[in-house]
Amino acid sequence: MAAPRLDTVVIFGVGLIGGSFALALKAAGAAERIVGLGRNPANLERALKLGVIDTACKDPAIVAAADLVLIATPVGQMGRIMESIAPHLAARTVVTDGGSTKQDVVALAYAKLKGRAAQFVPGHPIAGAEHSGVAAAKADLFRARKVVLTPLPENSARSIRIVRAAWRICGARLFRMTPAEHDSVFAAVSHLPHLLSYALVDQVARHPNGKQLFDYAAGGFRDFTRIASSHPEMWRDICVANRKALLAELAGFERELAEVKQLLRKGDAAGLERMFARARTARNNWLQKQQ
Repeated sequence: MAAPRLDTVVIFGVGLIGGSFALALKAAGAAERIVGLGRNPANLERALKLGVIDTACKDPAIVAAADLVLIATPVGQMGRIMESIAPHLAARTVVTDGGSTKQDVVALAYAKLKGRAAQFVPGHPIAGAEHSGVAAAKADLFRARKVVLTPLPENSARSIRIVRAAWRICGARLFRMTPAEHDSVFAAVSHLPHLLSYALVDQVARHPNGKQLFDYAAGGFRDFTRIASSHPEMWRDICVANRKALLAELAGFERELAEVKQLLRKGDAAGLERMFARARTARNNWLQKQQ
């Protein structure tokens, strides 16, 4: 089936995700006009200069002209944005998001979009990076990457088709989950790793000889903590929004750490090696599947 024509695409939050979405649509010639909105006028001005968007706008009423709206802000901003656009959405306009949590975003859609909630198709592109802002955006960010959709029961087949088509134009691979399943999965493989990375860097930075520790940190520390350079506001919102699932995963990790501490106390070299070998095998198997 041919991709639907997108005359006007409106993007709230022209950063890494929103900017890359815009660039991918532009590269494919899939949108006539891309309009950007956001809190930071300097970032929007830069997006204009870089050719990421065609127009910068302050008025959320612009969505009345949109075929597709992407909300690519931190999830903590989405409720306010949904409330601001709800009175202006045309019947044909489809709204989606790029949030890393879904149950809270779905609840916001029902509360803030009200009668227009059926036009909202929740989504999550699994294509982040440690750098943020429009300068980090690139047209191929989503190529061969996963995008998870968690459609609402009220979504029309047309609305889902438009969102799927837009992400396919970006080169993404589409998957479908329930909001609860999504939040449980990503608490384990995304939200917990980010939380641990931030915590480790913070522990080292607050150490009495933290400067010396950083002076001698090398590749292992850099690789493990790469994601601690991610956008603090975005990850604050994610952790708070998905805290129930995240706390459950954190409890599991604490049990794992308790076992490791016991092995260390006992000087159990064989036990440590078995754990290391299990982890290496699991990671290598995962890496092979990514190829």
